[in-house]
Amino acid sequence: MIWGWVNPLAAAQPPGVSSPPPLPEATAAARSRQAQDQDDRSAPDRYDLIQHPLTAAQERHWRETLWATALREPQDPAVLAALGAFLNLTPRRDLDPAQQRMVEMALQISHQLYGSDPQGYGPLAVGLRTTVDRSPDAIWVALALSALVRAGLDADDRQSLLTQVKTRFPQWVQILPLNVALRDLAVVDLPAQSPPLEDLLQWQSVTGEPQLYVLCRPDRGVLCRTLLKDRDGQFYRETQKLGETPGHQAADPLSSVLLSGRSLHDLPWYLSRGETPQGLYRLEGTVPQPDTLYFRAFGFFDLVNLYVPFEPDVEAFVPPQAGTLQGGLGAYQALLPPRWRGYWPIQQTYWAGKLGRSLFRIHGTGEATDFFRNNQRFPTSAGWNPAIGCLSAQELYDDAGQLLQGDMPHVLAALTQVGGKDFTGYVTVVNVGEDQIPGENQPISISQLENLIATYQSVSVK
Repeated sequence: MIWGWVNPLAAAQPPGVSSPPPLPEATAAARSRQAQDQDDRSAPDRYDLIQHPLTAAQERHWRETLWATALREPQDPAVLAALGAFLNLTPRRDLDPAQQRMVEMALQISHQLYGSDPQGYGPLAVGLRTTVDRSPDAIWVALALSALVRAGLDADDRQSLLTQVKTRFPQWVQILPLNVALRDLAVVDLPAQSPPLEDLLQWQSVTGEPQLYVLCRPDRGVLCRTLLKDRDGQFYRETQKLGETPGHQAADPLSSVLLSGRSLHDLPWYLSRGETPQGLYRLEGTVPQPDTLYFRAFGFFDLVNLYVPFEPDVEAFVPPQAGTLQGGLGAYQALLPPRWRGYWPIQQTYWAGKLGRSLFRIHGTGEATDFFRNNQRFPTSAGWNPAIGCLSAQELYDDAGQLLQGDMPHVLAALTQVGGKDFTGYVTVVNVGEDQIPGENQPISISQLENLIATYQSVSVK
């Protein structure tokens, strides 16, 4: 069931649509217990390496502790000591699968903490350097390399580090994680000159398929803005009543919400748990919200399925051909407008799929916004929580567990309106710089979208 968007300032609910009941998991008391549980799991004694050695038998303990570390960001010497011990394992070739999983998670958390405060978490630099210098694992090297570069190396040091990795791995061009990482990091501070946004917004990847655009800023601490086209390639405008056939009023608002594409760990797009990649996704219906055990991760509403190229579970990446994308980069580029096909950033979903990333969704989040300690570093996206690769919608509850505002109903209703109950289509995620739409430190506004559409003269009001 799709609940109507609950707004405490609205005069009335849409006809026939009821408010969801209060949720016990979202009450102030439940949230306090949840926060305390995560604080307990990141208490200093949890990092005791004698009591909890870095062995397969302790995997559950360490995965719970590391996840709590990401959520609560405790500042304690024990945290640094444990993460340092994990990083010291990266040169070894004899780690069992459980240890490998724990080490990779520790690298992700180290990326998050060191990137947020290179001074306070400075001791982690030693282990990150050790990983770059000695680890045989290409993905771990890419993780450590990203952490060091994104924390603020100057151009000369960055180039020296990139050259070092190329020397260590002479076949780096054939090692996909390193190839992609080195290419991406080489231009980390350079603004990409994107092709005309007009081309992208006027294009339909497959005729007759709806298209959702997610227009982000290069800084993913700033929220992204959605823009939806129907099967006919016209920008979708909403009437004031949910479920009503769109009218012919020019004043009808564009269907749009704000989404977060920020990675909790501040990881780049090509790494697991990294920020939402730019590029083209296949859109295929929804999956039900998991049971309340996972309520806090995904919110209360259905999740929208997004598939990158080469993801096996897609029904038809390019209908009517069943299955995932057939062919190489050229087949992917054919789904993009001509002037965008050679633009490296818009190929991110293609390479992310090649690297094995999957399970992208648009989902809400039932967590309180102060549950993620690093939210305080991103004031322009207050009210939205980070994800680990997905696009996150706002979902706010009062102390009694009653929904105050949720944008997932808005997303689900609009996609159903343009695509039917079992909607399909495409999602295009793209970073939009100052040269395209001014105000790089702020989300793109509805008025800016209206001006953009008026300039392009590509909308026909239905």
